[in-house]
Amino acid sequence: MKIVVDMMGSDLGSSATCQGVELFIKNHPDVELICVGKEAELSSLIGKVKIVNAPDVVLMTAGVMEVLRAKNSSMMVAIKEALEQDADAIVSAGSTGGFLSATTLKIKLIDGVERAAIVSPFPTAIKGQKAAVLDIGASNENTADQLVQFALMGRIYARAVFKKEEPSIFLLSNGSEDEKGTPEIKEAHQKLKAMNFPGFMGNVEAREALDGRADVIVTGGFAGNIFLKATEGIAKMMSSMIKKAFKRSVASKIGYLLSKKGFKEMSQTMDYKSTGGAMLLGINKVAVKAHGNSDAVGFNGGLEVAYRMAAAKIVEQLKEGISNERR
Repeated sequence: MKIVVDMMGSDLGSSATCQGVELFIKNHPDVELICVGKEAELSSLIGKVKIVNAPDVVLMTAGVMEVLRAKNSSMMVAIKEALEQDADAIVSAGSTGGFLSATTLKIKLIDGVERAAIVSPFPTAIKGQKAAVLDIGASNENTADQLVQFALMGRIYARAVFKKEEPSIFLLSNGSEDEKGTPEIKEAHQKLKAMNFPGFMGNVEAREALDGRADVIVTGGFAGNIFLKATEGIAKMMSSMIKKAFKRSVASKIGYLLSKKGFKEMSQTMDYKSTGGAMLLGINKVAVKAHGNSDAVGFNGGLEVAYRMAAAKIVEQLKEGISNERR
């Protein structure tokens, strides 16, 4: 397996990405890594991976055209390497918008895919069980037909990653009733129902989306991104409130010590960094966007996501699924 890595995108710098790569190669010595970035900052990896020099870095605020013009940036050189080396996957912690736009335009969409979608596993109320949510921000607007394709891609993802033979699929809406939702949600609901789409269970409200019933939650990119950030924000707020509550008195501190194991488990379940990163579904290679503030463990997680997706041949499965849908 061959994975290309943009080493310069993390908010914590190349030291974090280098340490993440070190962790990864300990567990996967059989994988060929091509690490792209400023050679001087990647010296700790000499002799362990292939290093490709790229003197520039894409800014987080860069627009699509700025990214595409930055030919010597680590992101654009990494994409070029992924194509020239016919790599199985590419990973970056850099600008989300830049990475999505550049990979979509350069690596291109799978034939028949209307719009790529970012998918990420979310924790649920059931320990060890996750729900795949897509799209969580690749687009601001989506049509009903695109949502139907997201359901198909989400189903393939859940079968490959969660090992669910018949994953349950829901549309994110403002009510569980069939007639609730935006025009595109209503139309997508009717289409999925008319198709007898495997595993389609109808609509689900945001407050119940992560109760463990859903394996796949389909949404447009705008609503999906709000759902993502609201979920992360509430998790952080609850964590802060719990800490404050336990610091109120000696008795509450003793109570925390007695229940520390349970709270640690809850914290680990809700930690978004534990997912490693999100995958861009619908393009011709595995493309993983690691969290921008990835530390070594988080970046290693992003590489692990890429490894699992490539090993599961998720792109090949998507190509087959989309091809069968078009027949």
